[in-house]
Amino acid sequence: MGTVGAGLVDCHCHLSAPDFDRANVMALVAVAEHSGEFEKIMQLSERYSGFILPCLGVHPVQGLLPEDQRSVTLKDLDIALPIIENYRDQLLAIGEVGLDFSPRFASTDEQKEEQRQVLIRQVQLARRLNLPLNVHSRSAGRPTINLLLEQGADKVLLHAFDGRPSVAMKGVRAGYFFSIPPSVVRSGQQKLVEQLPLTSVCLETDSPALGPEKQVRNEPRNIYISAEYIAQVKGISVEEVIEVTTQNALKLFPKLQQLLRK
Repeated sequence: MGTVGAGLVDCHCHLSAPDFDRANVMALVAVAEHSGEFEKIMQLSERYSGFILPCLGVHPVQGLLPEDQRSVTLKDLDIALPIIENYRDQLLAIGEVGLDFSPRFASTDEQKEEQRQVLIRQVQLARRLNLPLNVHSRSAGRPTINLLLEQGADKVLLHAFDGRPSVAMKGVRAGYFFSIPPSVVRSGQQKLVEQLPLTSVCLETDSPALGPEKQVRNEPRNIYISAEYIAQVKGISVEEVIEVTTQNALKLFPKLQQLLRK
């Protein structure tokens, strides 16, 4: 696979099946949303050892179909925790975890508080297992970062952050990383990309979501679009973006180096 740093690392994607174009992606960090996905992700990580790297966690929004989606409960977490513990030594990180205060998912204070409790327990789990966190924070940028800081989370990736750049800077000062998906070309997050130091940036696709075109299936190969956009905004070369973001991924995920296929 060449020297570390020669390819791109997709720091956050969803893989239900291995039907993707690898392009020049060196590694895919595959996240889970609910316990029903755990076994599939672990099987893929074993089948594509050193390329698909697994994260297990409980997302703040549960439900497979859009019409079934709801805010997470502590019961969802209780079902998932024994499985996560079982695979603890094979995991790259805990994720996808976080808060989602979109009104259609968290319209009451009770739902928001239960999301917080689910996240707190997963932060505690990550600290106990010495694993990074792969974090979702839709419509909840400030409360998510504040909770992570209060709970002493230190190795954190905030994926597709949609909060204010000033809030993101609080995370940067704590040493948190922010991953940029291809949807950045249409999302209006240019100010965030401008203000984030490159040393705090990683690349992601969030495949099959958050592609460069709305409602078109995203692929890990589109990660290059993220790198090109960051390079354009910052006035640097794509090669520098790839080099620095890959080194950032290696810092964020200490197990990455040993898991990558040699």
